[in-house]
Order: sequence, then structure tokens, then C-alpha cells
Amino acid sequence: MIERLPQPQEHPNAASTGAPLRNRVYRNLFIAQFVSNVGTWMQSVAAQWFLVEDHSSDTVIALVQTASLGPTLLLGLFAGVLADLFDRRRLLMFLQTYAVAVALALAVVTYLGKLGPTSLLMFTLAIGFAAALAGPAWQAIQPEVVPREQIPAAATLSSVSVNIARVIGPAIGGVAVALAGPAAVFAINAVSYAAIIVALAGWRRPKQMAPIEREGLGQAIISGLAYVENGPIFRRILLRTTLFVFPASALLALLPVAAAHRWHLGASGYGVALGAMGIGAVIAVVISAPVRDKVPINVLMAACAVAYGCAALAVAWLSFAEALPMLLLSGMAWLITLTELNAAAQLALPQWVRARGLSVYLLVFTGSLALGSYMFGLIATRTGLDHALVWSAALLGAAALSVTVLPFLPLPEGVSLGISTAWPSPAVVFEPCPHDGPVLVTTRYRVPTENLDAFIRAMSAVRRSRLRTGGHSWELYHSPEDPDVVLERFTVLSWTEFQRQLTERWLDYDHEAVEKARSYTVDHASSHSYYIALRVPK
Repeated sequence: MIERLPQPQEHPNAASTGAPLRNRVYRNLFIAQFVSNVGTWMQSVAAQWFLVEDHSSDTVIALVQTASLGPTLLLGLFAGVLADLFDRRRLLMFLQTYAVAVALALAVVTYLGKLGPTSLLMFTLAIGFAAALAGPAWQAIQPEVVPREQIPAAATLSSVSVNIARVIGPAIGGVAVALAGPAAVFAINAVSYAAIIVALAGWRRPKQMAPIEREGLGQAIISGLAYVENGPIFRRILLRTTLFVFPASALLALLPVAAAHRWHLGASGYGVALGAMGIGAVIAVVISAPVRDKVPINVLMAACAVAYGCAALAVAWLSFAEALPMLLLSGMAWLITLTELNAAAQLALPQWVRARGLSVYLLVFTGSLALGSYMFGLIATRTGLDHALVWSAALLGAAALSVTVLPFLPLPEGVSLGISTAWPSPAVVFEPCPHDGPVLVTTRYRVPTENLDAFIRAMSAVRRSRLRTGGHSWELYHSPEDPDVVLERFTVLSWTEFQRQLTERWLDYDHEAVEKARSYTVDHASSHSYYIALRVPK
């Protein structure tokens, strides 16, 4: 049976965009993030322009983005596990210190005249490792700093930070490259990472409730993937992210090629082109709230994909001056789309798996961006810039049409992700050892024959709840001796893993699925039994 996904919802009333900034901790982190984003965009301009002046191929230039984002493909899941198992504040401070050291080393090597295309990509890759490991932790601390109702506003502000930095960073970076050279820009980026360290040092993170027992690395990865596999709402968010970001990556990756070889601009002109996209994103912050109130979410997502595709065609076919308004529009489309996706991802994930889930989201996002940058760079090298951008626009058009069959599905309003206490703890005669197991859990229902089909459909949601919170080998059995008896059974790896499922992972949302299934039973009830596997000599 397939769990029926909820229908698209209109946007619920949310806090104003500026509400999180009244929180001192969030405000400090926001400012630090902005400073770091400015430094990142400055470095991106300096790196790509260094390769342009070195007469590198279009593919090598596009690889700057791949080197920045590719580490997420390797470390994404591992990063999420680290952020779920360890103190996120300390983890972020360590990673930012590492990034400062690498960026300073890049500046020194460049100043000494020892930097080449290969070494630049290697340094970019090293900094990308820090970004990959820090991403899930950074995303996961947002719900710790601001209330849940302010998460969409915080996601918007985060996008604003990135996109205002996109306006300022490339412009400053282009001027700095022209006046002082790439080494100075790389040194400024190192200082910008230090801003994050200062902000985190001023945050006194509340003491977190100690888990039953820290999960092993392998088990934590498996449980995170199980949650994603059995979370239809979150999976749909990942799908919509891929459908937009992969083709949209072409414009960002190939814009320096268009600036240099098609429009014959210098570094400052390329900065203006990127700045136009950033200004569009800033404009989107002002108009997005009223637009979202009036336009259905899937119509809005489709319109954004079409607008971004038109911008790609404008870069391929129009002059610089004619393409600027479309670059402005592409920045608006980028911000609106990614703000919706990012906020939906944060709101859909419970605390216990938030960083792991967000690591998968970032894996999909940055992986799509990195792979797309490489693929469209390869197409541009072999068949020309125009062909690559036309393919990008065509795929974005297909993404727009796909909302009719694969709509964007944010978490419905009113769904509770609080931990449920409705699942009774077993009354044990002896206390099992933590690693005893597997644990077999059986639940007995009495279902009238006339309700059996509806009960089975309802149990599809229960199955997903059991599997995404730690269960496996789930089955539903019908007794031939007593047709009213239905038995649900699943196993959990160990007694500790079962305790995690019972006390840390089982949510109100999951219990609601059980209650719906129980509504089809004779007495609206069920009975649980628990068994621990015994080791039998061979």
C-alpha cells in the first residue's frame, strides 16, 4: 500500500520576515553569516577570474563551483551524523577555525606566485570540506535559536544574507581583484570566516537533554536514511529541489564565461552581472510575502522555474544590457524557490533527526548544483555556451510542467512534531541489556470484516511511522482462525534502539496515524507484546 500524500496547502500565517532579528543570538549569527557570505562570493569571483585570465577551459572554470560543493557528495551524511551526535556549536567553531587556516594558506600561496589552476581547485576543495561538514549543523541550529513559527522568516533572512552578499561580494571582489589581486581577496575571505567564530563564542547554547546512549556512526547513518526513505513529504521536497537546482546551476556556472567571452567584460562587469541577480533576490524579499498569499504555491514554483529559464536564454541570446533585467528576475526566482524549499525541509524534520535530514537536503541541493555545473560546463566546452544554456532552459520548463503531477508538498499546517507519550512503555519483569536484540514488537487489533480494507489503507501510514523511527521488517498478518484478528509485527535492532524509538522518536504525528487505524477496530484499541531474540547454539 502507498501512503497518500497530503494535498498542497496555502501558506499559513507566519511571523514577519524581520521577527528573528529581534533575537540577539540570531541577530549576531545572521550578521556573521552575512560577513562570511560576502567573503565567499568575493573568493568565488577571484577564483573564477583567476582561471579566466589563466586561459583555462570552460570546464575548468565551471569546476570552481564543483570543487566548492562537491565535498557534500562525499561528506553530507557524515556531517549530519556529527551534528546530531555532538554539540553543534563546538563543531561549527572547530570547522570555521579550519576554514580560516586553509583560506590564509591559499592567500599566501597566491601572493608568492605559486598558485595554478590545479592547486586553486584543491584549495577550493579543502574549503568545501569545511562547508560540507558545517552545513547541516548550521541549518539545524536555526530551530534552536528562533521559535518554530519564525522558521520561514529565518529561512528567508538566510537567503537574503546570501543574496545581498551576492550583490556586494562580487562587486567588492571584482574591484579588489583589479586593485590588489586575488591574494588580497583570499585573505579577506579568511577574515570573514572568523566572524562566525566570534558570533558562536557569544552564544550560550542551552544544555541539551542527554540521549539514552549515543548512537554509533553507522547506525546513525542507517536510521537517518530510513527516516528519509519513509518520509514522503520530505522526499517530495528533495525531488522538487533536484528538478529546479540541477538545470538552474548552468547560469551560475557559466555566467563568467558569458561575461568574458560573449560580452567581453572585465572582472567588475562580471561582478555587476552577479550583482543584478543578488538585487533581484533582495527585491523578492519585499514582494514574496504578498505574492505567496495570492498565488498557489505550485503555480509560484512553476513560474519561478520559467523565469529562471528565460534568464538562461537571455544570457545565451541577448546583449549584456538587455540580459540584465532577466538576471534580476532570475535572482527573484532563485530566492523564492529556495526559501520555500529550505523552510519546508526544516519544518518537516523532528529534532532527533533534523541535522541528518538537512544533510540529505544539502546533499541533494549542493550535489545537484555541483553536478549540474560540471555537466553544463562540459556541454559548453564541447558544443558551445548557447547550447548549454538552451538545455538548461528546456529542463527548467519541464520542471515547471512537472508540478501538475509531482506538486510541492510542504508539511500541512497544524501537524505536531512533538514527542508523543501515548505509546505505553512495556512493563518488563527483567531489564534487558542495552544491546540485547533484535526486539520483536507485535500489536494485536480486532478489525470487523467490513472495515478491513480501510484499516489496511490506514496502516500504510503506521508502517512508515514504524520504519522511519527505527523499525524494520514490518509486516501485517490476518488470522485465518479468527478473521477479526490482525497482527502487526516489526523488529528493532536492539533494546536501546527500541527505547530511542519509544521515548525520543515517536511523535504526535506518528500517534495520529495509529489512532486513525484504531478507529476501524472493534474497540478502538490495540495490545502490544515485546520479545527479545535469544541466541541459539548451532
